[in-house]
Amino acid sequence: MSTELKIRVLQDPSRGFTTLPDEVTQGPDLTVCLDILAGNRIRARMYGPAVAPLRGTEHRADLSARPADIDAASTHLCRLWEDIFVRFRSPEHDRQPTPGVPEYPYTALVDLRPQPTEELHEILDELALAGQQVLFGTVLDGRDPQIELFRNHLAGALSAREGLRVRFDSELFIPWPMLSLRPQDLPQPGTYAGPAAVHRRFLGHRHQIEQTGGAYPWLNGRREAPHVPTVSLNHDEQIDGQGRTRASDVAALLAQDTNFVKRATRSQLRSALKDHTLCEHLMYFWCHGNFVPNGAHPPSLALRLTDNKPIDAHTVRDCRHDVGDDHPFQPFVMLNACHSGVPAEGSDPAFLGGALIRAGARGILAPQIEMPQIFAAEYALEFLTRYLTGRQTAGEAAHSVARHFADEFHNPLGFTYALHCGMDARLERAAPPSDVQEPTA
Repeated sequence: MSTELKIRVLQDPSRGFTTLPDEVTQGPDLTVCLDILAGNRIRARMYGPAVAPLRGTEHRADLSARPADIDAASTHLCRLWEDIFVRFRSPEHDRQPTPGVPEYPYTALVDLRPQPTEELHEILDELALAGQQVLFGTVLDGRDPQIELFRNHLAGALSAREGLRVRFDSELFIPWPMLSLRPQDLPQPGTYAGPAAVHRRFLGHRHQIEQTGGAYPWLNGRREAPHVPTVSLNHDEQIDGQGRTRASDVAALLAQDTNFVKRATRSQLRSALKDHTLCEHLMYFWCHGNFVPNGAHPPSLALRLTDNKPIDAHTVRDCRHDVGDDHPFQPFVMLNACHSGVPAEGSDPAFLGGALIRAGARGILAPQIEMPQIFAAEYALEFLTRYLTGRQTAGEAAHSVARHFADEFHNPLGFTYALHCGMDARLERAAPPSDVQEPTA
């Protein structure tokens, strides 16, 4: 009786020619590009089925804003979220501390429905106005007819319907999910009231969004789906020692039906990254993040695990520089650490997320502000529950989680998480191999 021989290819002389195309990926509904030209000029371009084509040309405008203006406005918006929302101090504590009332409610609570509606609405309205000003008052500001036409077409596309798959391709840092439409842009503005009316203005509530800023050819192919995915938890074991968050539930979820790897030190992570056979499908980081001095250059983001030693973009580059192009390292990475979704001072070349993508990561999900631990763990639990099933892409999961917290709990912090690439990343699982039957006479 003939028997089918199992074949394992050890070399790839065609360098990926026979690799299956990524059947999941499709073009975005809308792509917006900001190209930096000579003289610090910025050219905006826009295309995709969500925007009406123009006769004989493309949607294009040379903007009045300069990169420094956009960097300053974006940095101010992130700082404003931290100052008036994350660090908001309960007025009761100014008069007399009350047992059971958190001093900093938006840091200590996930469900904000019990909070005073007027107080929350006022804060949300200020954040939405600031996000609106970044988009319309800085990035797209100007009276040039070309800019006005571009601005109107973009506002029309973003407001016409919800659930678009939107790609913002730019080397400039802009916290796109935290930006907002103007009240007059929304259809049926009087349909919603209170926090819900404000949440609908944020781009992160309306659409799936990814931010890109480079060309990464390997993202367009895909490896063979694993039977059991390999998942790693890279964490600071000292965080949440008192059990205040759902971090232990996240760890248990990561270990369920996976090849689970735990790392707690910089040395362990470096050893893994230097291994050219490293093949992980999801890397999750639960640790602190902060900006460290970088000489005459802008400060760079560093993560710290249990040993408190800095892990930054240089760490990733140094470990992966001899690995080559043909390697199995293509994980989706969630950096659940403060500020890990934003480069320092805008377009920072030492951006940790960018280094991971250049090393092979299919996408990065990370917060763009200082993130309360309690919410960060809840967000991770919701996102990873969706992503690990393999039924939702990272873009779908991030969008549904942001809307979940906003709609169910009046909490807008989900909008502060940003996807760098990865909108179409999906944790695929191959069907389990069938049992091999021994041949019989």
